[in-house]
Amino acid sequence: MAKYLVIVESPAKVKTIKKFLGSNYEVLASNGHVRDMPKSQMGIDFENNYEPKYITIRGKGDILAKLRKEVKKAEKIYLATDPDREGEAISWHLQVALKLEDKKVYRITFNEITKNAVKESLKNAREIDMNLVDAQQARRVLDRMVGYRISPLLWDKIKRGLSAGRVQSVALRIICDREDEINAFIPEEYWTLDATFQIPGEKKPLVAKYYGTENGKVDINSEEELNKILKELEQAEYKVTDVKKGERMKKAPLPFTTSTLQQEASKVLNFSTQKTMRLAQQLYEGIEIKGSGTVGIITYLRTDSTRVSDEAVSAAQEYIQQVYGADYAAMETTEKKNGQKIQDAHEAIRPTDIRNTPANLKESLSRDQFRLYQLIWKRFAASRMTNARYETTSVKIGANGHRFTVAASKIVFDGFMSVYRDDEDDKTEANTVVKDITTDTKLMLEQFDKKQHFTQPPAHFTEASLVRALEELGIGRPSTYAPTITTILARRYVVKEDKNLYISELGEAVNNMMKTAFPSIVDVNFTANMEALLDKIGEGAIDWKTVVSNFYPDLDEAVNDAEKQLEKINIADEESDEICDVCGRRMVIKYGPHGKFLACPGFPECRNTKTYFEKIGVACPKCGKDIVIRKSKKGRKYYGCENNPECDFMVWQRPAEEKCDKCGSLMLIKGNKLVCTKEECGNIKNK
Repeated sequence: MAKYLVIVESPAKVKTIKKFLGSNYEVLASNGHVRDMPKSQMGIDFENNYEPKYITIRGKGDILAKLRKEVKKAEKIYLATDPDREGEAISWHLQVALKLEDKKVYRITFNEITKNAVKESLKNAREIDMNLVDAQQARRVLDRMVGYRISPLLWDKIKRGLSAGRVQSVALRIICDREDEINAFIPEEYWTLDATFQIPGEKKPLVAKYYGTENGKVDINSEEELNKILKELEQAEYKVTDVKKGERMKKAPLPFTTSTLQQEASKVLNFSTQKTMRLAQQLYEGIEIKGSGTVGIITYLRTDSTRVSDEAVSAAQEYIQQVYGADYAAMETTEKKNGQKIQDAHEAIRPTDIRNTPANLKESLSRDQFRLYQLIWKRFAASRMTNARYETTSVKIGANGHRFTVAASKIVFDGFMSVYRDDEDDKTEANTVVKDITTDTKLMLEQFDKKQHFTQPPAHFTEASLVRALEELGIGRPSTYAPTITTILARRYVVKEDKNLYISELGEAVNNMMKTAFPSIVDVNFTANMEALLDKIGEGAIDWKTVVSNFYPDLDEAVNDAEKQLEKINIADEESDEICDVCGRRMVIKYGPHGKFLACPGFPECRNTKTYFEKIGVACPKCGKDIVIRKSKKGRKYYGCENNPECDFMVWQRPAEEKCDKCGSLMLIKGNKLVCTKEECGNIKNK
């Protein structure tokens, strides 16, 4: 009979860990949190020094009963929840809920679900770290205070169903501020001037960019300035005045943190932050691998550290030397240094075994799991490899006091780029002619290419760039980025179109109210400072209740003032083209748990509702009615006729507005191509 009980968070880990530990151990899951503050009330005892009130989460009674039964049999209990503050708090809640005070209870953590890591954690068992628990309690209590005091105010002044959160409100503020910058942006004109030269004996021309004069760089701000330069260049003799050859290094990238993984998965794989974290969780908890059983194939996914264990470094060096050669294995690596506290008990996100290459595991992974694992594997392998080396050539061309420049670079050693390249690496420089140029090279001017440009406004945030901004500003932590973005999208404060995040009228109203009534809560510096205080609590430097007691009175006063002073804001529902077939009113778009639907604005007299289908502005080729976005029973998006079931037209790819220029049929958008739906036509063209 099992003598020892190990309690983990996720049922997905149970089988894997049980296999590593053998028959003396029973492994059970708590299925996440078992206790929390009640949803129906604030759950904080203000008379008793802000003590939180905890209750058993609904539905967890049976799990706790099963755990209590096993606890009675066990000699030792190991609490193996996730290796972060939240995991530490879950272990503490389990200790209290299971009444383990008189039992031998140990806290164990492992950064990866592998046999060695799990066994090693048992050798390094410790007590629950109450400083980490208190840091999590402080975060929970602060978030509860903000949410439960401000959300009802938003319901009263704007609309029911809204919410305010400590981190989400700042994220919303950042997006609104960017929108204001874009709206206030005034484009400025500038011009560029390129000169194309023919070199005797060379087939390819040389293209050089205007730099300025011999005294320094000159910006061309108008056509008049450009024409003046061209006037001075008339009849000028063009001469190569300087050729510099050199070498530059491109540093190997750091392995992934939560933030950089979310950014890169968005950029390269087009994954949302939520999807990235869901897939990474699956890779961490364990994948069924033929011949090996269930194995965790990446390390813990919530981390802001770029540290890598000595064992992983040695294994990577050995693998790279064997597969790529000794020249490719880096003996020294740089690590990220910044002013923020890094949770250095964690490692970077990496494969648990570098020999588990993406190709070896492809059969065991779903398509999206494979793509994410491949990204993590390549990034880690690259981080342990040598820098790439480029040979550079820089040429200066003089003409009547003016200067043109041209530069080229060529990879002489690819280093880490043999495994991992980004978009910038793939942009090869033109002008391969440059390598043979000397100061004696004769240049014959062929033509000028002058172009007018205008400065561009700042880009709208994407999920990836918002995560980067939150990290740089010190707002939130690895575990909060994805839930924060998910919440502001779900509340419809922000809408997502083609990766970009746009503020909605509702989001603008909420942000304006928060800025007016609660300026400190939506202040970036205040929120970043609060994160630093939570870190101090985790280190044991500050008492958590001191932080809470300093925060609440100001919040309470601000809420009371806002209730009296703020005016009600009316956000009208968006009207649709549909007419209510019961009472004739124009129906409005509402939001429910399953997304958009149409409702009659005459509620409660008229309760008519209809399914909402988004039109894409393309007519059905069969009956001429609108094509709309629909979903299959399994949730997959497709495009069908609004007149379904009378008209059975449907396609999986989005139809294009443009018709086929060969046969006039409907065309489908496939990546950056338009493809004719008529197979015998076969027309394919660039979008």
